[in-house]
Formats: sequence, C-alpha cells, structure tokens
Amino acid sequence: MQQVTTEFRLRDVALTAYGPTVVSAIGHGAVLPMLALRARELGADLGTAAFVVALLGIGQMIASLPAGALVARVGERRALVGAGVLDALAMIGGGLSGSVLWLSVAVVCSGMMWTVFLLARQQFMIEVVPNYYLARALSMLGGSHRVGLFIGPLLGALAVQTWGIRGVFWLGALMALCAAGIALVMPDPGEQVRREQAATGHLSVWSVMRAHRRTLVVLGSVVVVISASRSLRTTLLPLWAEHVHMTPAETSLVFGIAAALDMVLFYPAGWLMDHRGRRAVAVPVVLAVAVGTLLLPLTHEIVGVTAVALLMALGNGLGAGIVMTLGADASPAVGRAQFLGAWRFAGDIGVTGGPVGLSGLLAIAPLAVACVVAGVLGLLGTAWVAAWTGRVDRTRRAGRAGERAG
Repeated sequence: MQQVTTEFRLRDVALTAYGPTVVSAIGHGAVLPMLALRARELGADLGTAAFVVALLGIGQMIASLPAGALVARVGERRALVGAGVLDALAMIGGGLSGSVLWLSVAVVCSGMMWTVFLLARQQFMIEVVPNYYLARALSMLGGSHRVGLFIGPLLGALAVQTWGIRGVFWLGALMALCAAGIALVMPDPGEQVRREQAATGHLSVWSVMRAHRRTLVVLGSVVVVISASRSLRTTLLPLWAEHVHMTPAETSLVFGIAAALDMVLFYPAGWLMDHRGRRAVAVPVVLAVAVGTLLLPLTHEIVGVTAVALLMALGNGLGAGIVMTLGADASPAVGRAQFLGAWRFAGDIGVTGGPVGLSGLLAIAPLAVACVVAGVLGLLGTAWVAAWTGRVDRTRRAGRAGERAG
C-alpha cells in the first residue's frame, strides 16, 4: 500500500499525467459527433450509422484484454506513444475512406488504440499518485478528458466549415500525434516492477481474471451500465439533431456547449467521491441519460436539443472518474495492468452494447420509439447501479472504521 507523503505534488506530474489526455481527447471530441454523420454522408441508413458509432466500442472491446498484457510488458510510456501514432493513422484512414466499409475499419482501429491509451494513462496515475489522493487525481483525469471533449467539438465545427466533415479526421490525426509527442517525455514508474515480473514470469490476463472473477462480475456489471449510458448519449444526440434538421456545424456546437458543463464538474465529482461515496456520482450518470432520452422526442429545434444535451452533461460531469476510481479501488497490487484490462473490457461491453442495442431498435422502430425504450431501460439500470455502488460504499466505510479501531 502506498504511504501518505507530504512530498507528493500533483503539479509535478500534471503535464505528463494530463497533457496527453487533453490533447488526444480534443481529437476524439471533434470526431465523435461527426461519426454518424460521416456514415450518413457515405450512404448509410440510420441503423447502419448507429452501428458505425458502435464499432468504436467494438474496437475498444477487442483490444481491452490484450492491452492489459501489453502495458504490463512494455510500460505506460511506450504504450501511449505507440497508441497515439497508430490512432493518427486510423484517423487519416477515416478521413480518406470512400465507403462505409472502410470508414468502419478505421473506426475499429481507432477504438483499439483508444483503449490502449485509456488503460496506460490509468495505470500511470495509480503508479505515481498516493492512495490518499487517488480518487481526486482520477476525477481530475476524467476532467482533463472532458476539457478535450469541450475544445474538440468547437474546433471540429471550424474544421467542418473549412474542409467539410472529413476535416475533423485531419484534426483528430494531428491531436493523436501531439499526444504521442507529450508521452515521449513522461517518466516510466513501473520499469523496475516490470523487470522483476519478467524475471519470474508475467501473470496472464486469464489467471488474474480467474483470481478476481467475483469482483469483475459484480462491479463489472455496474461499469457496463454506466458505460452503455455514456455511449448512448453520444450516439442518440447526433441522430436526433439530424432528425430535426440541424446542420453538422450546429450539432458540433451543441456538443461543445454540453461539454463545457461536463468539464467544470470534475472537481465536485472528486469531492463527492471522497466525502459522499461512489454512489453519489455513479447514479447521476445513468439517471441523467435515462431522463434525457425520454425527453428527446419532445424537442424539435436546437434549443430543446441543447437543453437535453446539458441535462445529460450534468449527470456525466458528476460522474467524472467514477469508472477509473472503482477500478483503482478493486485492482490488486500484483497483476494490476492485467486486471485493469479486464476492467476496461467490462466498460467496453457497455460502450459497444449501447449503440449496438440502439442500432437493433432502429432496425424495427422509429427513432422516437427507440429513445423511449432506451430511457425506460436506463431507469432500470439506475436502480441496479444504486444498489451495487451502495454496497461498495458500505464496505469502504466499514474498512475505514476498522482501520481507526486498529
């Protein structure tokens, strides 16, 4: 267990901890609102466009378990640099694609690199930040991601105006390369541990998953619901915006406005996790999306869509860092990267399941009906998340009481 020390200063690692995240998220924030619209531009129907967005999560899910093994062997720095370079190539491929098929391939590849990036940055933070500061540091990591998602759609709107929808892919490629460049100068805190594990033999991902299967199943189900809600938000809003005849630039602007609210809530999220427990920030994520999707069919112009986007952003912002914090709480000291890979896999099931489920609904029902069904399922998911995160909070309180008594 890491020891509390007054020598730790977050600002000493701020650039290397948060810089790559902000820059990379700018690129992804620009591309995400345009994925469905790019697919539509290439001739996809609504269901296929939603499935193209789902492919980002499928790519993440494919790479989750291998990413854990990769980071355990090559380290956080090399993983971040490699993921940034390959993500840039995937972005370029998405911009150059002339068919839905090739766009889909590029989206899958980008999702694979993104999950390597996410896992490596989480592992880095757990290695360099003391336990007593970890929840706040991870919520700030989630906040830095949101800073990028705020800037990204705004820059994306300019790129769309100048180069068309393809312009967001050029912007994404540039940001991925910049993130890789920043990662080149970061320290490699786990190098000694990796050498020791290499001498004795690295744990396999499957052995770590077997040892912690109960935690992964129980809390993993919570992560699935949270991640599905978040991915549903980024899929439904652009499709509904097109449905009410908003332009791509207007859609990108709405995402930017919502991201501004999302961005400013990361510090309150960290405070709530420290003082009110994990449930206080996990529940709003799912509840806000559920209510927002139920309200979406009642909107018919940019003002109404913006209001719903802000409601969803409020819940999402209050949940900044919740998935990473739950993963850090549950992760073992030995085999942590492999465990976090499995944890990412649970989240990626949700990231994929949200858009895939929506795609299936859209194949048999109008968009408004799909919104209502998704909203009802979201309310059920809210109850599930509240129940299990409540148990986590009670366990943590009992643990702290035992430490004080000892």
